[in-house]
Amino acid sequence: MSSHPPSSYPESLSCPENPLHPETLLCQRGGDAFGAVVPPIYQNSLFTFESWEAIATAFEDKINTPIYSRGHNPTVVEAERVLAAFAGAEKAKLFASGMAAISAGILHFLQPGCHVICVRNAYGPVLALLEQYLLPKFNIEQSFVGGAEVEEFAACIRDNTRLIYLESPASGLFGLQDLAAIAALAKAHGIATMVDNTWATPLFQRPLALGIDLEVHSCSKYLGGHSDIIAGVLLGSAALLDAIHSREFELLGARIAPMEAWFLLRSLRTLPLRMARHQQSALAVASMLAAHPKVARVDYPGLAGFPQAELARRQMSGFSGLMGFRLKASLKAGLKAGLGDGADGMGTDVRDAEAAARRFVNALKLIRIGVSWGGHESLIYAPAIGYQKELDPERFAALGLSPAQMRLSVGLEHVGDLIADLQQALEKV
Repeated sequence: MSSHPPSSYPESLSCPENPLHPETLLCQRGGDAFGAVVPPIYQNSLFTFESWEAIATAFEDKINTPIYSRGHNPTVVEAERVLAAFAGAEKAKLFASGMAAISAGILHFLQPGCHVICVRNAYGPVLALLEQYLLPKFNIEQSFVGGAEVEEFAACIRDNTRLIYLESPASGLFGLQDLAAIAALAKAHGIATMVDNTWATPLFQRPLALGIDLEVHSCSKYLGGHSDIIAGVLLGSAALLDAIHSREFELLGARIAPMEAWFLLRSLRTLPLRMARHQQSALAVASMLAAHPKVARVDYPGLAGFPQAELARRQMSGFSGLMGFRLKASLKAGLKAGLGDGADGMGTDVRDAEAAARRFVNALKLIRIGVSWGGHESLIYAPAIGYQKELDPERFAALGLSPAQMRLSVGLEHVGDLIADLQQALEKV
């Protein structure tokens, strides 16, 4: 199979330069006949035309002309315009969810029998898409790497490799990938690159400027920020986004509703303020946890002791509010050592670690239990709750996880209250 990319894949993307700061870009909006500072919600499903000639002309440029709201809606287009300007992209395409955007991007680059390289700790549904759907249905070959070293990717490249999929930082253990180096490697082999930049947002990390071809976000997280929308976005060159629009977006139909796009526009206006607070509070929380005797480790790229701190500061300008930490009980919780020790397949140490994690989570009074992150509210989640039902113990351990691993999304509450809540819960471990 040829190693050349699909014809719709751009050779390179020159990110548009904008003299305005992000705070200003996110508060700007397109022209309005009435001078409204907030755009209207175009809730209609279709648009009418005055003549045969007018609608015929519209069909000559369906991507950029409102004909039917599944393909083009002015409220959605306004949100896409703001996102593209903010991220330094030529174009943005909004979808009904983050997974809809991810799926569209991955499907665009792949074809039956080709090969994809993916980071091992990517978002769980991405791994499921590759392993449980694309592999059995379309024979998509797959290689999974830790991602810390560029050489890992180089060693996996084949003649039929079409895509390198990244998530930096990954939302499990927050490992980073060297985006510029991986992008250069991929371009030298005619391979497309795609990165999930949800953790950092374009405010703190700009993958397109580092040479990445396609950037994806779950807008349900920081970009939305209020835990009241589900959406996703792809960012990249106009040629690439138009190709995705014409194929995966139009044909799969995962469009975002105008109301969701309007709420997203509302959220983007305050993103810089929110991210500054998330970062400030998260650093204080991470520092407290790192010094606590009942915490074994803290995974937060903003800490000076983070293993990839130098890379974090080289390719990111700031840090968000999501982190991981492991309770001290997990030092005894090696899943491999505990396999088969009990009738349930879990060793005593594993059950002890899980019990400690359960006591900690249930003792929290202010921080709520939930699976998402990036909203105004602080949330705690133990990855073992979901993963242990989906993965066998060996795979769970291979991901570097533990029953006592916690994922904490630091919200916008007063940081003193959050720290006090964490400290009192740790006393129960």
